[in-house]
Amino acid sequence: QVQLVESGGGLVQPGGSLRLSCVASGRTFGSYTMAWFRQAPGKEREFVAAISRGGINTYYTGSVKGRFAISRDNAKNTVSLQMNSLKPEDTAVYYCAADSDAFVFGRIVQAPVYDYWGQGTQVTVSS
Repeated sequence: QVQLVESGGGLVQPGGSLRLSCVASGRTFGSYTMAWFRQAPGKEREFVAAISRGGINTYYTGSVKGRFAISRDNAKNTVSLQMNSLKPEDTAVYYCAADSDAFVFGRIVQAPVYDYWGQGTQVTVSS
């Protein structure tokens, strides 16, 4: 069993930055593919970014590529999402997720494959 706890959300002006963090319980964090998803009001949950077990491979949805960066520290059981040049359309609840399977393109963007989810953290981009 893995518990995920996100933090770092808040209100930021357009063009600003935020850094989200997700801390996982347990001693097997390094065996999970990790990802961030987001869900805006009235919309379905969508994939944002994923990172492989060792942190070598990453993948981003097109709308955040070049602005967001996912990273992980397996020694600290933490995965982070650095968000720069934020736009109002980035406003959403952001969720951290863990998948016990390996990082596979095509699989990692699908929410149902993830085994564990955090409770979410609100990000609001507004002037």
